[in-house]
Amino acid sequence: MKICIFGAGAIGGYLGVQLARAGVDVSMIARGKTLEAIRANGLRLRIGDEERTARPRASDQPAELGPQDYVIAALKSHQAWEAAERFKPLLGAETTVVTAQNGVPWWYFYKLEGRWKNNQLDSVDAGGRQWRAIGPERAIGCVVYPSCEVIEPGVVRHLSGERLMVGEPDGSLTPRVQAVAAALEAAGFRAPVRRRIRDDLWLKLWGNVSFNPVSALTLATLAGIGRHPPALAVVRAMMEEAGAVARRLGVRFPVDVETRIGWALAAGEHRTSMLQDLERGRRMEIEALVGVVSELGRLVEVATPTIDTVLALLELRAYSPPPALR
Repeated sequence: MKICIFGAGAIGGYLGVQLARAGVDVSMIARGKTLEAIRANGLRLRIGDEERTARPRASDQPAELGPQDYVIAALKSHQAWEAAERFKPLLGAETTVVTAQNGVPWWYFYKLEGRWKNNQLDSVDAGGRQWRAIGPERAIGCVVYPSCEVIEPGVVRHLSGERLMVGEPDGSLTPRVQAVAAALEAAGFRAPVRRRIRDDLWLKLWGNVSFNPVSALTLATLAGIGRHPPALAVVRAMMEEAGAVARRLGVRFPVDVETRIGWALAAGEHRTSMLQDLERGRRMEIEALVGVVSELGRLVEVATPTIDTVLALLELRAYSPPPALR
């Protein structure tokens, strides 16, 4: 099995080392200092006190790697949109693309029966760029739960979690989804094949659409938000609105809002990915985590006033970070 991981960041690096050590023919699309480090020293993963090293083929030119069995998109949503055309040299007639990203994916409405079937989302795929360049028929969904960080170019530290849920857009148990799940399981991940992958996407997004932007606006940790009842009330209102949008789309949540809030607060003084991006001067995943829910609300005619307000403030924060973070 040939798997190319497009993006050698925290999750991409974690996947790359584990899959390569399990015997998969892994290659990486990387750039800059990360590419230099992988070529010089291999891709390194630190789990506890152990360091694991793999030496996958790495390039910043997809054409050098050629068609793959699977491409795992381990980029952030906006990065994947920008790179859409660069996927093409990796795509053979039977290549599958696994979208290992946060938020609502660009293929969301593919084969989703009902009035919005094959609708395209401008917030995460403006102009249908990925829909056209990659093709929704290639897509498999993936919900990523591991937490990792890049500590230096080519070196990733695993913090927690091994669960990667995968699923076909139409819920079928195809050979391709079962094969990639088996490869992930052999590499040490928990990778169940899910029949309703959109439910799993929304369960994670439920926390991301609310806690992430509030943390970026306030610079607070999850526990810090929990200690401030008015801020937590904003989170709760955003989750109620997002839940109403999701249910209009046919999503089934296995837990209620209060349980989902409890899961987030149990993480303690965790700094959300959006807050970390802000602090490090990186572009935040605003559209994939917040803007898309606002767009979906308009599509299904469910009002999202709190989400819309927070989105407006978050967009301003993205353009005007506080002085200490510039």
